[in-house]
Amino acid sequence: MPIRTRPTTWRTLATAAIAALTAALLTPAAADAAPPATPPVHSYADAVREAVWVDTGLDEDRDGRADRVAVDIVRPREAARAGRKVPVIMDASPYYSCCGRGNESQTKTYDGHGDIVRMPLFYDNWFVPRGYAVVGVDLAGTSRSDGCVDVGGRSDIRSAKAVVDWLNGRATAYRSRTGDERVRADWTDGSTGMIGKSWDGTIANGVAATGVEGLETIVPIAAISSWYDYYFSQGAPLYDSGPDRLAGYVQTPEAREHCTDVARELVDGAPRTGDRTPLWTERDYVRTAKKVRASVFLVHGMQDLNVRMGHVGPWWDALGRSGVRRKIWLSQTGHVDPFDFRRAEWVRTLTRWFDHELKGVDNGVDREPVADIERAPDQWVTSTAWPPRGTRTVTLRPARGAQDGVGALGLRPGRGTVTFTDDPALSETDWAARIDAPTPEKAGFVTRPLTRDLRLAGSSRVTVTVTPSAPTAHLSAVLVDLGPDTIRDYADAGEGIVTLPERTCWGPSTDGDSSCYRETRAKTADVGHTVVSRGWADLGEHAGTGRGEALVPGRRYTLTVDLAATDHVVPRGHRLALIVAGTDRGLIDPPADTPTLTLDLARTSARVPFLGGAAAFARATSGPPVTAPHTAPHGVRPPATAHRVPGDTR
Repeated sequence: MPIRTRPTTWRTLATAAIAALTAALLTPAAADAAPPATPPVHSYADAVREAVWVDTGLDEDRDGRADRVAVDIVRPREAARAGRKVPVIMDASPYYSCCGRGNESQTKTYDGHGDIVRMPLFYDNWFVPRGYAVVGVDLAGTSRSDGCVDVGGRSDIRSAKAVVDWLNGRATAYRSRTGDERVRADWTDGSTGMIGKSWDGTIANGVAATGVEGLETIVPIAAISSWYDYYFSQGAPLYDSGPDRLAGYVQTPEAREHCTDVARELVDGAPRTGDRTPLWTERDYVRTAKKVRASVFLVHGMQDLNVRMGHVGPWWDALGRSGVRRKIWLSQTGHVDPFDFRRAEWVRTLTRWFDHELKGVDNGVDREPVADIERAPDQWVTSTAWPPRGTRTVTLRPARGAQDGVGALGLRPGRGTVTFTDDPALSETDWAARIDAPTPEKAGFVTRPLTRDLRLAGSSRVTVTVTPSAPTAHLSAVLVDLGPDTIRDYADAGEGIVTLPERTCWGPSTDGDSSCYRETRAKTADVGHTVVSRGWADLGEHAGTGRGEALVPGRRYTLTVDLAATDHVVPRGHRLALIVAGTDRGLIDPPADTPTLTLDLARTSARVPFLGGAAAFARATSGPPVTAPHTAPHGVRPPATAHRVPGDTR
């Protein structure tokens, strides 16, 4: 719904917001280091608002004509009159009519001529006055576009890539969905930056992985890098459905009627066995990261249990190997946009990023620290590289402890075996709360209380050798910080934020498009332990072939479980725990059987990246004894069992 705040209030709040942002930019240190962001010199009220339909070159809906995708454009009129070409900020989304964008679920609205009145989010209000065009693309099969939704496949990616091509003179657009009047993008210099959260950011990843010319930068927020890893983790199902349900969630009635063949392909190509099929290969953008030409500013919540952190490590590392210029923000939130957890700094940084990448402004943003990490709610630190220089992988070994059923974690190999039985009713929260007690559903191993802080940064791997009692088994491996802390409550409905009634404004507004959004604050929880990183796998995937197999009860198997990337400091006095268990309730689905697994300690290890490597770990776990702080056993509430879609913020 349009926001009903009075225009005078918008202008007052907008002036205050711009003044605050300018002040932040013009602090002495900032002024000495770099010029401020581009000022707002163009009229938002007088901006050109138009729609075109771009030919994708596909006929996914099999109607005998090429599919056209709807493209809504807001651009500065003054630049057009003066013949000055402008760069483009583009958000390609399936959510513009079905579901809405942002914390307030905004949808597009139109006037009687079909031209855009409200473009969701603040991008147009803020950037059009600064000399950018803002473009909202309806993915194929959604909103006002032709074609079919194929969930990250050829149709999805071509929907957006064709628009980049059109902006660079390589594709055809029309004034209407069915007409013959062609439209040229003669108002742009072709320099395009893509941005978006979740599915939108995923499309940015996918388009960048085509290597399309003219895409200069992408800003993927909580985005998928491989669709297989959205639905499965090494064969273990994360949700009880596949991409066909997701397509049905966003597609138009027209697409639902004409895209039955595509829907069938989504079902047949994504079997619930967890096997890696050609459908998943097509939707693996990490595989083609070597084609990426665009710079990447990546943002993700380290406790995002929708689009999980497992999407960050492989993509980030692949981009690094390809020499891509990168920047990263990692928050303590779940699936939340940075506009809703670090608003002023986000707008400031994003503006400078686009100025540098799309306008060529030498503002120093490329020379600033690569990584911003939220160490505690609203408390951020930076790293000149990520993972930080000096980070080394250390092999940790589980061993029996002084108490039967409560193991130790250190550098020396253990001996013997421990046994646990999958209990699908329990989760990582339950396991961590009972870490110091022998319980039948887990194998837990802990360090002694640390004598100094220990920073873990990057991706971990846990190799287990287990003997199952049944033909099917799923495994979970979890790293936990044991000790009291105050963290963002990522398991709450707001996933780490609370939305407030007060609004702030980011740019000018019109009667139909307000720049004013509800403020937020951190939603925190006092906890006795914090899950640092997680990973899951189907033991039937032990051979690494991408196809699961039935297990032979009583036979020993070795499997390496990939844990998600993270950046976390385990403080002095806390302990680090490794937990190996079966089904992690709410995060993976259980296997067909309820197996008991025997873990061979001598052949089990965890490879964990620590700043300072093995020497840092040895120092932190040696020296005079440290008394562990008294802690309540609880963490955040257990993860909710629910099917989500990338794009839902709640």
